[in-house]
This record gives sequence, C-alpha cells and structure tokens, in this order.
Amino acid sequence: MKNNMMCDIETGICGVTEEEETGLIDFNKPKKSVTLYYVTDPICSHCWAIEPVLRRFTEQYGEHFNFQTVMGGLLEKWHDGPIDPANGIYKPADVAGHWREVGDHSRMPIDGTLMIDNPVQSSYPPSRVFKVIQENHNDTRANEYLRRAREALFAFNQNISEPSVMIEIVNNMGLDGEAIVKQAELPAGQQALNEDFALARSLGARGFPSIIMVNEENKGIKLVGGRPFESYVDGLKQVLNQDELQAKPQPALSQLLEKEQLLFSKEIEVMYDVEPTEVNSFIEKELSPGYHQANEILGEAYFTLIKK
Repeated sequence: MKNNMMCDIETGICGVTEEEETGLIDFNKPKKSVTLYYVTDPICSHCWAIEPVLRRFTEQYGEHFNFQTVMGGLLEKWHDGPIDPANGIYKPADVAGHWREVGDHSRMPIDGTLMIDNPVQSSYPPSRVFKVIQENHNDTRANEYLRRAREALFAFNQNISEPSVMIEIVNNMGLDGEAIVKQAELPAGQQALNEDFALARSLGARGFPSIIMVNEENKGIKLVGGRPFESYVDGLKQVLNQDELQAKPQPALSQLLEKEQLLFSKEIEVMYDVEPTEVNSFIEKELSPGYHQANEILGEAYFTLIKK
C-alpha cells in the first residue's frame, strides 16, 4: 500500500495522511535568554498589590525568562527621623494608614493595625529566612515562603519579624521552621542578604517593587511600582526585540488553586478577566463542589483548598 495511513487523534477517523513521511521536529523549549530580577521586600505593600498582575505575567510569559527574586532591605530598623517622608512615614504607626490605602486601592486586603499595636521592627529577619530557604531548597519554595509571609502580615495581621510567626509559616510549608529560622540568624544569613542588597544596587533599584529585565547583550528595561499587565508584556518584547510574543493560556483554576493554596478574588479576576460580580459563578463553573472553601476578610473574598 503506497498511501500512508494514520488515525486522527482529534476525530478518531483513520485514513490517508497528508503529512510528510519524515521531518525534523524541534521539541526544545524556547531558550530563556532574559533574566527578570524582581527586587522586593516581605513588608512592601505595593509588592503585595502587584501580586495578581505579576502572577499572570509569569504564568503566561514565564517560558521566556528566568525569574529571580532579590531582597531589597526596606527596613533595617526604626530610628529617629523619617523613614519614607514621601509617603508621610516617620514612625511605625504612620505605616498603618498608608497600608490601608494601598489595600483599598488594589483590593489586595491589608489590615495594617499591627503597625500601631505590635509593629514589625525590621524586614531583615523574614528576608534572611527567605535566603536560607532559597539556598537550602530552591527558588520555588523561597517564593512560596514569601507569599505565605505576606498573607500573614497584610491580610491576617501577624508580625512576620517575630521568630514564632516565621517558624509557624515555615512549618506549615512542611519544612523545619525552627532549624531554618535559627540558621537565618547566623552570620551567613546576613551575608546572603547583603549579596542581594549589592545586586539590587547594581541593578539601579531604589524603590520597591522594581522589575528589571535583562537580555543576553546585558541590555534591559526597568519597571518601578505597580504597572498594568501590558507594561510587563511590552517590556519583555523590548528586551527580546520581538514585536509579538505568544502567551501561554492561563492555567485551569483548579491547577492554580492547587499550586497557590489561597487566592483572593482580585487575583482570580486579573488572571481570568472576570468581573468582580462574576467571580462566584466563575468559580462554581470551574471547580468541583467540595473542592474549595470561600471566606472573607476586610470585605474581600478569598478561596482556599479543602484539605482532604
């Protein structure tokens, strides 16, 4: 029989194929020629506000770049005099109002009263824990810790510079919280943090969040502060010198919730282009009954997995 026969996986129909007999296929994933440096800090409220947009960008375009989180050192300690006069911040209590404004504007909930009652004295301890997890485990686990720490601080009003809180966050990730927090207090923990600070300076990052994308020719683009999704896509096109980029489809909501464990309504809206009023019906359509639990904090809905 001269004609090539095949069964079409889509239609289930078998017959003559029109495809060439042979041909070289490239199964390699695109080479990641860009490094994206995300200069941030565990207590940066504007970094918390951009999580929905940044997650969608990394989900849909992450195959084009290597993502590297860099600790920037927002607050070593409180001292006399202004910390951030541009935002009217001279003492811990001044932070509370600023954080609430950021939370209200972004709809990523922030309580903020902690900074009046039991303020975070330094962002260095949780930053050092991030570095220990990054170096002893991997970037994925370190970024997971950063997310959990921000949830604890901003939404659930916990002091993430206290050892007991950091230990609990790390334990809940299935790691040894006591050992990791203890290791973070050793001189090597601060040394690792200092290396990040030096990298942030060399990238010209003077505010948070800063996203710096650098290509193989060592040319890059810097985006500071909260930006629309399209700004990150346009920046990536610039450093890749491409007019068009193919976006991966968004992950199924079940996959995303499995990975993230907790998603606020705003994060679902941004990821899937859903109106706030349509979130509940979207979730009912996408998730099986008994798969998730809906909760509310500070007037914002959030969704978690029901652990079996």
